[in-house]
Amino acid sequence: MEESNNYGHQHPLLLMLNQDQLIHNQSAVTDCSRCGEKVSAPCFCCAEHCGFYLHKVCAEAPLELNHPFHPHHPLLLMQNAPYSSGRYICNFCDKGSNEFVYHCSCHLNFHIKCALFTFNIAENNLKELDHVALQHPLISTENDDEELGDVSKCFGCWEPLAKHTHFSPDCGFNFHEKCAKLPFKLNHGCHRKHPLALQFNNKWLSCKICRATNRKTDRRRIGFVYGCSPCKLAVHIECVSASLDLVVEDKSHEHPFSLFTRRSSFICDACGMEGSYASYICCTCNIMVHKKCTSLPRIIKSKWHDHRLFHKYFLPDEFTSSDCMICHNEVDPEHGSYCCSHCNITFHVHCVTEDKRSYSIVSLENEDEMPNESSIIVIESNDAGEATKIKHFKHMHNLMLGPFDGGYENSCDGCMLPISDPFYYCSECVFFLHKACAELPKMKNVWHELCREPLALISDKVFECAKCRHICNTFAYECSECESKRCFRCVIALTPGARTCSRHEHPLFFYKDYQGHCDACGNLTLGAFCCKDCNFVLHFGCFSLPITAHHKCDEHLLSLTAHDDNNYSESHYCDICEESRDLNRWFYYCAICSTSVHVNCVLGKYTFLKLGSIFEETDHPHPLIIVKKKYYYFDCDKCGKPCEDLSLECSKLECKYIVHLDCVVHYTLRCFLWWRM
Repeated sequence: MEESNNYGHQHPLLLMLNQDQLIHNQSAVTDCSRCGEKVSAPCFCCAEHCGFYLHKVCAEAPLELNHPFHPHHPLLLMQNAPYSSGRYICNFCDKGSNEFVYHCSCHLNFHIKCALFTFNIAENNLKELDHVALQHPLISTENDDEELGDVSKCFGCWEPLAKHTHFSPDCGFNFHEKCAKLPFKLNHGCHRKHPLALQFNNKWLSCKICRATNRKTDRRRIGFVYGCSPCKLAVHIECVSASLDLVVEDKSHEHPFSLFTRRSSFICDACGMEGSYASYICCTCNIMVHKKCTSLPRIIKSKWHDHRLFHKYFLPDEFTSSDCMICHNEVDPEHGSYCCSHCNITFHVHCVTEDKRSYSIVSLENEDEMPNESSIIVIESNDAGEATKIKHFKHMHNLMLGPFDGGYENSCDGCMLPISDPFYYCSECVFFLHKACAELPKMKNVWHELCREPLALISDKVFECAKCRHICNTFAYECSECESKRCFRCVIALTPGARTCSRHEHPLFFYKDYQGHCDACGNLTLGAFCCKDCNFVLHFGCFSLPITAHHKCDEHLLSLTAHDDNNYSESHYCDICEESRDLNRWFYYCAICSTSVHVNCVLGKYTFLKLGSIFEETDHPHPLIIVKKKYYYFDCDKCGKPCEDLSLECSKLECKYIVHLDCVVHYTLRCFLWWRM
């Protein structure tokens, strides 16, 4: 134990050379005051025991670092990043921090340990990793990358860590051995004018070979590239090594590909994207592809579609539609795409394979597809083959095909929308299902979701839909891992292809990255249903609005209406809240009674909750029943105010427990959502 200078601290510091000394002086697990990570020996600690600790490496970090990978400006050590929040994202490991930072005016930011680690790599000084075990691809577990996700990517090239021999992640850095030993400079055929130097891609340049900003990821400036600063040129590490293979053979294509260097760009016949310098050609098939496209899987099972998708270099003539089902842009029939022969639909290669979590490779052409297990058992059918009597797995009695003499004032128990033909009803109790709701499969892949496994059909659980944010207990699809749920209406809305809206004459397509204002409610939206023929936009909530709705303000069904053409000022008010209405916003209307009401005033917060169903509250011992109180208002056991309208009542009559729905639902669901985050 040695006494040292205080490195800016008000008390003297003691140098702890081994872990035993540190444990003896520590009262609890402590973080380094500079890097924010758990402190370990060798380190400095405060002689006055005020809780100040510094890793020796962090304490001795230079205030100015001239980094070989960023030769034009020095990196300055700062206590906080020069941003209003004080936070930054490290351009090496992609992790956020608000601790000390090495910063450059080029907007490069590095953790202390990341800046020093990459400096040692540049100087070929890897002694600090001599003690770290190496792991080889042969002994890595088969699902290593799937379980670790982005953590299993090499910080240098951002390829899967287990793809090559790599240092143990226990050292704090995910790094291939080959990336740690890369030459600082090299000559390459794609740029003969100057040698390429290993550097940070702080200019966010696209790769000269594969044309991507950062291959296989959406990351902007992290990891290394080989670059030429005078020519503002960058090449991915993996592309440099990949382009040196003279012949490539892959089981997904029956002939070998040969390297063909060129001075001009080309369009890849496998994916339809531009490439330059290095292409691979199959002389037998007369096709030219990127190196990475030589190994494209021939058959995949994607969550974007219920059938298997086959890769085709040229689109068959029978495919009448040539728009990608994901981005809705045209698919070039003269270049590669994935297609489904059952449905005559196509996908861009980069759209359907962009996220590796969204598809799996099918090794055998005759491999069984996911069984489409039905929710119903057909008991009787008519002459046309239509099921007239069924048993649904979510109801105890048999269901009959309508019409039903009891009228149409009831709602579907699957989606809570007003009942309409065709539908099934129960002759023994009040239970209705639209035919489409009854025929939902028990398991289903859902678009625009990160959950890998097919989602399971559930009912009678109170939840907040992960898409439209409505509180529901209708039919829904639930992920078995994260337990997130999507209501049936949203699952249908996200079904692939063009969607129709009764309030708009053209088909609508969902664009997950669209930013703008919704034409129905005027609110700003991220992700929306857009019209290709005009500028019409609907955000997710408005697209899923019920076409008709019940409300006590009118004895008739109210219809969703897009525009108010009535010039009488008296009609420009809501007949429920009596506030003014925007004539350009959607509303509900009764043509018989001339009733005009706000959408929110009709639907309220709990339109999609079924009265009489069970809600299980964690802090009450008995199941609670969703009720609508009209008389005898008891005081809420949580807030003390009278329980009017929707409430939760204990199923045990002797218990007398009752609470407002608002007092329980939002607290319970918010706790669940925060727990998931």
